[in-house]
Amino acid sequence: MNYESTLAFAQSLDYADPLSGFRNDFLFPQQNGSPFIYLCGNSLGLQPKAAREVLNEQLNNWHNLAVEGWFEGDSPWMFYHKELKKLMGPLVGASAKEVCPMNTLTVNLHLLMVSFYKPVKGRFRIIMEAGAFPSDQYAIESQVRFHGYDPKDAIVEVAPRVGEYTLRTEDILARIAEQGDELALVLFGGVNYFTGQWFDMEAITKAGQAIGAIVGFDLAHAAGNVPLKLHDWNVDFACWCSYKYQNSGPGGISGIFVHEKHFTDTTLNRFAGWWGYQEEQRFKMEKGFVPEAGADGWQVSCTQVMPMALYFASLQIFEKAGFIDPLRNKSKTLTSYLFYVINEVNKSLNNEQFKIITPLDENDRGAQVSIIAKQKGKEIFEKLVANNVLGDWREPNVIRLSPVPLYNSFEDVFRTGELLLQISKEVL
Repeated sequence: MNYESTLAFAQSLDYADPLSGFRNDFLFPQQNGSPFIYLCGNSLGLQPKAAREVLNEQLNNWHNLAVEGWFEGDSPWMFYHKELKKLMGPLVGASAKEVCPMNTLTVNLHLLMVSFYKPVKGRFRIIMEAGAFPSDQYAIESQVRFHGYDPKDAIVEVAPRVGEYTLRTEDILARIAEQGDELALVLFGGVNYFTGQWFDMEAITKAGQAIGAIVGFDLAHAAGNVPLKLHDWNVDFACWCSYKYQNSGPGGISGIFVHEKHFTDTTLNRFAGWWGYQEEQRFKMEKGFVPEAGADGWQVSCTQVMPMALYFASLQIFEKAGFIDPLRNKSKTLTSYLFYVINEVNKSLNNEQFKIITPLDENDRGAQVSIIAKQKGKEIFEKLVANNVLGDWREPNVIRLSPVPLYNSFEDVFRTGELLLQISKEVL
């Protein structure tokens, strides 16, 4: 497509966008009586208008049914998670039985590592991306120490080449092969939070399993953002938060995926809880843990009804939109247009003030464009926010902009570039 840096062109793209109406399903924050151009869905998604209604429905159930709400009413809490499972599966390329909403992301990462990180003498290492989000770094480090290993020896990080910002797939695969039979676990992010790079998850899975390792992913920045085929890719396990691209609210409930090939593996360790016990026998209160079939068997605590209700409100929007494929098509165009607009800003400034560090190939990125501001980045970012454009600042000099296809428009992208140029001319 031949892009143009004009308002009329951006509006023409919005007019032709079959998903443009979904913008009306969300609430935008306001400042000085005007809505923000919200480009921070990679950190916290917007509130669906339906969230209040769905939450009030459950509050009314609590009011009217009290404890009987677990088994009475239109959506008994005992089985409420099953309604979400039907909608979660298509978003990550899994069957309903392979996914489950529960806990929060790092809690689930720990629970899954209990099962799938099984170090033994000679095979104890974990390979991960360098610069992964700190919660992953801390979780992996603590798991390694729990098993009696030194993180400096047990954790292998794959970093970009000197002068580069993203990882080359061949370097990841080579490092996996290099570790060979010393590698117990490959644990990568699906999409890197800092650069927006979408890793080749299928290739990483094949490479890790080829040398006998288990392969898992943290999909915090991938689920609801890029098309995933966890079952078909033969991924062993994964987990994600739902409050970024899936709009479930701050601290919203997490989700897990466990490939069905592991359902009958009785050698897997797990930290068990009552809610993971066989559903039909759960209330007999008997000794001896017998897990429920599927991903539900990794549950620990009872259904978190209110967070699930908020997640359900957003998942229903994804269902109406046709799940991820239509959104992905728009997302690629949105980010490509943002690339174009940023480059036009640089041309107008006669220098590369804003260096894009997100992959140029649309198939290697999600709904995020990260830019290094070479001069006065924090001042420029703060002025963007003061003028109702809300992205995300990362030290020391990176601005992350995330045009989300469910609620962002091409006009949002154009006006962001227009303001970026105006501010840059003022402060540089």
